[in-house]
Amino acid sequence: MVMNELSKLATLIKHERAAILVRWRQQARELPSARGLSVAVLNDHIPGLLDELAEALEERSDQTIPEALAEGTPPVHGRQRLVDGFDIEEVVAEYNLLRGCIHTLADEHAVNLQGPPLHIINRVFDHSIGLAVQTYATERAQEVQRRREEYLAFVAHDLRTPLCAIALAEKVLRSTLVADGIGAESAQMLSVLRRGVKQLEQLVNQVIEENANLETEIGMKLVRREFDLWPFVAGLIDDLKPVAGSVGNRLINLVPDGLFVYADASLLRRVFQNLITNAIKYCPSGEIVIGARQLDAERVIECWVSDNGAGIPKDFLEKVFVMGEADPGDAGGTGLGLAIVKTITEAHGGKVAVESEVGIGSTFRFSLPTKATANGA
Repeated sequence: MVMNELSKLATLIKHERAAILVRWRQQARELPSARGLSVAVLNDHIPGLLDELAEALEERSDQTIPEALAEGTPPVHGRQRLVDGFDIEEVVAEYNLLRGCIHTLADEHAVNLQGPPLHIINRVFDHSIGLAVQTYATERAQEVQRRREEYLAFVAHDLRTPLCAIALAEKVLRSTLVADGIGAESAQMLSVLRRGVKQLEQLVNQVIEENANLETEIGMKLVRREFDLWPFVAGLIDDLKPVAGSVGNRLINLVPDGLFVYADASLLRRVFQNLITNAIKYCPSGEIVIGARQLDAERVIECWVSDNGAGIPKDFLEKVFVMGEADPGDAGGTGLGLAIVKTITEAHGGKVAVESEVGIGSTFRFSLPTKATANGA
């Protein structure tokens, strides 16, 4: 009896294919993004999916459905629907509308869908939805990343002009004050200004270079060297003390003496700066601890920055390292800082992780291979 129902439904889908597509298009055109599409563009891979469903019913087995669909049309369909301007809910909806058309066809011809027929139908459609949505989301994320990289490159390029103006103004101001007799305090302020402008210029140039050469997320060039981590962190803390002190933070260096890392010092500085300044923002009047240790079993150096601040909500925790995923509560956030941390860490061959609890605080960890590991020893 079940075999007859499977064969009957497969035959119906083949014979009524055109009618199913007409009915489906009438319903699908209710989706906002589908209204202006031609029949060919709206159909896309749907006729092929009906053929795949009929074939699955004829084979009377769902064992090969996931593999067949993965090699078939759903992934291409997800990519096409991104081009067509669909949102992800519409992609899911059009598949479910087609599923409904199959149910209607079965009802009209008194085909009993209970048991294997319903199981195969659902497996085909559920896997199709999953594959299409996965491709859609991946392509969309890559497009967002490309646009952000382009935007960052444009902003960095445009920053060169005001930075040059500031540097020139500093030179003119210094020469004027020297002629009039500059005081010690003014000289110190000008030196701070000059160093700050120089550092900004270096960062801007680095952003432009990375965006020009970046082929993948870890495509940046590393200039590694071995150096003692404790004085490196101590210098960072000295630089950030004025910022931390303005909101009552206490920065604590728990990095052990004599712990050497093998990394690009400039990039590692950016990792720590992003993590520490993030902690300062979300931990007013609290403690921020910077630590590190060697994990001999894994042959890596594990570093961390922890705070006793606001913590991160669970529903946002898994997205903190995603490019463009800014804190919803931070109107000025760009979603770049922690993505930079992840990118630089992975470029070194390490991993990032976060542990957090709302009202308790957060700990961000990242790993760096030892020199022996990095060199393949």
